Amino acid sequence: MAYRPKIGITMRLEYETNRLYLGRHYAEAIEAAGGTPVHIALIPKEGFISNIVSMLDGVLLPGSASDLDPGYWNEDPHPKVGRVIPEKDQTDLMVLAEAETREIPVFGICFGMQSLNVSRGGSLIQDIESDIKEPIQHQQGIPRDRNSHAIRISSGSIIEKALGVGSLTTKVNSHHHQAIRNLGKHLRATAWANDGVIEAVEDIREGRFSFGVQWHPELSWSSDALSGGLFRIFVEECSNRRRSTMANGSG
Repeated sequence: MAYRPKIGITMRLEYETNRLYLGRHYAEAIEAAGGTPVHIALIPKEGFISNIVSMLDGVLLPGSASDLDPGYWNEDPHPKVGRVIPEKDQTDLMVLAEAETREIPVFGICFGMQSLNVSRGGSLIQDIESDIKEPIQHQQGIPRDRNSHAIRISSGSIIEKALGVGSLTTKVNSHHHQAIRNLGKHLRATAWANDGVIEAVEDIREGRFSFGVQWHPELSWSSDALSGGLFRIFVEECSNRRRSTMANGSG
């Protein structure tokens, strides 16, 4: 049987029940693309994070029902900032730092893309409706897998490759009220909504593979070409990284 790369996925925390949890779609999408999902508990301790990331071939940062603490980019909270979960913020940022050190692939989804940007020194728009002139609807509600608004895609990007139809426009679902403001180090925007909101980013460095999307491809990986393509490209890159590591005798 071919090797299935191990992909770490950080979880969520519900304070009311002291329960760590995560929607099934992330793990199912990784497994269907040929990977082995590994849930990462929200335990922001250096030894724990270093140990678990050392066993992984890639990291998937999922969405969250919380908002990142704006203190990370030196802003006070906007009145419309949602719940902040310190354990979530700290764990995601520590996992990202360890992944950066180990040069393993990273895929951020919604909150996960925002975490990736903040980890690189970038900042966020704390509330789209309050900050963007004439915004489109970015919180579509149910059905959550419906592609609700258009995006423009940068030529030569991971997003264009995943879409695979020779087009630089498509539609995606949308479930967020925050967005990237200033891009973090080594990141470039590769997709935009028609109101200018950044919908995808990727690493600009040669030999590094990190990217994020603002929508939720895990909800439609089995029915939408772009969503499925993103997971296939990510897992393939994790497999390539594993083979390269083994060939160099460091795995």
